Amino acid sequence: MRYWLMKSEPEAYSVDDLARDGVTAWWGVRNYQARNFMRDQMRVGDLGFFYHSNCAEPGIVGIVEVCAPAYPDTTQFDRKHKYFEPKSTPENPRWLNVDVKLVKKTRLVSLAELRSHKPLANMRTLTKGNRLSITPVDPAEWKFITLRLMEEK
Repeated sequence: MRYWLMKSEPEAYSVDDLARDGVTAWWGVRNYQARNFMRDQMRVGDLGFFYHSNCAEPGIVGIVEVCAPAYPDTTQFDRKHKYFEPKSTPENPRWLNVDVKLVKKTRLVSLAELRSHKPLANMRTLTKGNRLSITPVDPAEWKFITLRLMEEK
């Protein structure tokens, strides 16, 4: 099993939206490295942190499980959608998504809180200049966050 951190702007799709929907396609990824993580490394059963980004207080707000392998993101074919990709075709799709389901909502573990813990110093999403919407999480980082931070307070 692998672990992931998956970012979404809460105005676009929040953990509350996922709680309502149960399962969702993690669509709209338009970075090749993040796409490759979904295509080449994500597997059904992998767990991920649901992370609210680009908001007043960014941070982890839930845990999700990958419940369908990567498949073409249909928004790339919709000429009216903001994620339309003119170079992509159904026969040769450029962009993918996976389906995720909510395991549980958690207390907010803020970006500032994540940065304040030495065991997370090398966490990929905390590295300077990182803008990826999907990043791998080391098993030791996962354990520290789920057992130490999510159980505190």
